[in-house]
Amino acid sequence: MNILITGTTGYIGKRLIPLLLNKGHNLYCTTRDYNRIPKELNNHKNIHIIEIDFLNHQDKNPIPTEIDVAYYLMHSMSTSSDDFSDLEMQCAQNFKSLLEQTSVKQVIYLSGIVNDSTLSKHLKSRHQVEQILASKAYALTTLKAGIIVGSGSASFEIIRDLVEKLPLMITPRWLDTKTQPIAIRDVLKYLHEVIGREEFHNGSFDIYGPDILTYKEMLLQFSEVRELKRFIYTLPIFSPKLSSYWLFFVTSTSYNLAKSLVSSMKVEIIGKPGKLQEHLPFKPISYKKAVQLAFLKIAQNEIVSSWTDSMVSGVLNEKYSDQIHIPTYGCFKDSKHKTVSNDAESLDKIWKIGGDTGWYKFQFLWKIRGYIDKIFGGVGLRRGRRHPTELKSGDSVDFWRVLVADKQTKRLLLYAEMKLPGEAWLEFKIIDGTLYQNAIFRPKGVLGRLYWYSVMPFHGFVFNGLIKHLSK
Repeated sequence: MNILITGTTGYIGKRLIPLLLNKGHNLYCTTRDYNRIPKELNNHKNIHIIEIDFLNHQDKNPIPTEIDVAYYLMHSMSTSSDDFSDLEMQCAQNFKSLLEQTSVKQVIYLSGIVNDSTLSKHLKSRHQVEQILASKAYALTTLKAGIIVGSGSASFEIIRDLVEKLPLMITPRWLDTKTQPIAIRDVLKYLHEVIGREEFHNGSFDIYGPDILTYKEMLLQFSEVRELKRFIYTLPIFSPKLSSYWLFFVTSTSYNLAKSLVSSMKVEIIGKPGKLQEHLPFKPISYKKAVQLAFLKIAQNEIVSSWTDSMVSGVLNEKYSDQIHIPTYGCFKDSKHKTVSNDAESLDKIWKIGGDTGWYKFQFLWKIRGYIDKIFGGVGLRRGRRHPTELKSGDSVDFWRVLVADKQTKRLLLYAEMKLPGEAWLEFKIIDGTLYQNAIFRPKGVLGRLYWYSVMPFHGFVFNGLIKHLSK
């Protein structure tokens, strides 16, 4: 089949694509920015990349007419925009208009369970998107999930942060809200199994795991899997805003995502059985089993995708191509170079930078900068990195975003997603046995210039120590 996929570089898309390729499907993968596509996808014979922004598309329809099935996997859970609902509506309408010009027979939309009478803004938006996507030109199949549990998922990483960092938790009362989590592998199975099945055309189906748990019970069961003793007490005094700050400061999530999660977590999310379960009678795995399998993937360094891959986990909302060319004028620059004794060893160190490895020298200064960033509403260092040795364009590395990771040309380019009065890049490249390390800052106004001069003394320690270690 010819299958169109949106959300190609997102958490679900990255995991769905290999499954579809294994079944022999021909894939048309859409992306807002061509530079974000991993090389293994870009060079695959059964994958065709389409660069398109469904929010602002005005040109000729780039989607081929011979499409059989399309996946709609685009969401804006942690966007900072107050009008995210309007943006989602616009995106869905543009997608629908373009798809109606093709021969597509089925559109599959992954949404959220909306059975409660009171819905959060994001769940309401998901429901409105479903209504917009409905069309007489094709059949719409909507799969609605609650909490998705898997290595790298936002909910998994937030629970992991809470359980592993806090032996005692004084928590908001929404931890007593019931939900029905589902493992990522079961979500992918449903997404694949409904392809071409007419009994699921023009239908909306809840997908869920076998356990109905409160968020408190999820935390406690997670701690049992990790063999950790944890004590949790809920209080009614936590306001939504205070709850959002609590999640933001304790976990690796952004404040916008924390705010959205708190809003959604006050709503009971329990699935209703339907025709989907009758025709696909496989048994989803339990919550505990999903957590165990997630940690098995982590132990094997097989995390395919992470919620931090999404641009809305940071501040870089523009196209990569807008930032991939480092500006020349109006910038401050800290440039250093050293002869390297072994290109391969230095490149290996560069590719392991950040995350659990850290920044080699003066790590405490990097941690202090991360804490300061978190206090001012930034991402801090807690996002870490997806894989300890691999880097791809689009990955997060602590409070940086990878723009270029090319081992052939021996170049790594990072863009700062910390809170700054300006823009910053950090570049490493090896040319003819010499390591070049460039820190570039483009200030915004007087405050930006004052910031640069105030951190210059620390740069002397941090960047000198970094290049000395990398060049050994």
